[in-house]
Amino acid sequence: MLDYETLKLIWWLLVGVLLIGFAIMDGHDMGVGTLLPFVGRNDTERRVVINTVGPHWDGNQVWFITAGGAIFAAWPLVYATAFSGLYWAMLAVLWALFFRPVGFDYRSKIHDPRWRSTWDWGLFVGGAVPPLIFGVAFGNLFQGVPFSFDDHLVSTYSGSFWALLNPFALLAGVVSSAMITFHGAIYLAHRTQGEIQWRALRAAGFFGGLTILSFAAAGLWLWLAIPGYVIQSAVDGAALPNPLGKTVIREAGAWFANYRAHPATAALPLAGTGGVLAAQVLARHGRTLAAFWASALAIAGIIGTAGAALFPFVMPSSLAPNASLTVWDSVSSQLTLNIMLWATLIFMPLIVLYTSWAYRVMGGKVTPAYVRENSHSAY
Repeated sequence: MLDYETLKLIWWLLVGVLLIGFAIMDGHDMGVGTLLPFVGRNDTERRVVINTVGPHWDGNQVWFITAGGAIFAAWPLVYATAFSGLYWAMLAVLWALFFRPVGFDYRSKIHDPRWRSTWDWGLFVGGAVPPLIFGVAFGNLFQGVPFSFDDHLVSTYSGSFWALLNPFALLAGVVSSAMITFHGAIYLAHRTQGEIQWRALRAAGFFGGLTILSFAAAGLWLWLAIPGYVIQSAVDGAALPNPLGKTVIREAGAWFANYRAHPATAALPLAGTGGVLAAQVLARHGRTLAAFWASALAIAGIIGTAGAALFPFVMPSSLAPNASLTVWDSVSSQLTLNIMLWATLIFMPLIVLYTSWAYRVMGGKVTPAYVRENSHSAY
């Protein structure tokens, strides 16, 4: 078996990879859903938009399920604390996601404009709400979540759903929403042509600019006004987890300590902004597939920026800083992490290979003519 400290670091990286994979793969589905009522001006155009993601959206949900399962298995204390404290926020995500399977499957079954319009807006909710809430959750992590542990490590959450909707968290939600909608617009430009593609490119221009501006504003706000967390006591990465066995203080500018200590991490925010700019340029020149991967790089850079700033913290506590959950003290046993690592090394490449094959087989442009010719089988 690998040593315990190495496994803790590997699983921090793997959870990050799964979250990025979810944002890239399920994110473009959600971005397309967010744009659906606006880039499709009539029923045929909206069916074109839906059919760009219809064959793949449920397969892409695997990344969401896998990321949640990985957090449960690798970081059980984080899972328990987050899903109990942020219960209503997580329920809001699930309620929004309910619109997706029903909307995709039943939207075009009845030839009624009101029925179809209702499910178009349902798909909009299913695409727009989850990225917003995930961004708000990340924004609250930087400010600290109000929880504490008793002597038996039972967590108590002292906040409320409405307290999560504070100004900085909402700005983080804008970053997340703009990033995902931009990614969806780039994907839509790749899979469509004509008027729909032109509208998707216009949307990409707007949401790309919004992504860069809100990302920069969030970083500046974090630097000027939000103190970070610092572990003052010695850290033994190989020790058994004990979330209450450390001393943590809050300090101005601490969220940028990792960037000062490791200048190479500056590549992450540069990838975030540079990826957006590159995707816009490539899409405007008709290289939409390359633009999609540039957009994916931007997502990796933005999420990686947040992860590198937080490290080693996973879920800081504003109520009891010493109870903050970190990479070192919120994990499962060494045996569990080892078994999960081997399972991941076997099954993740299979998921990637299958997904690549599915996109290759069911790729190409979706056109109004295709929808009309396959009116009964298309979404």
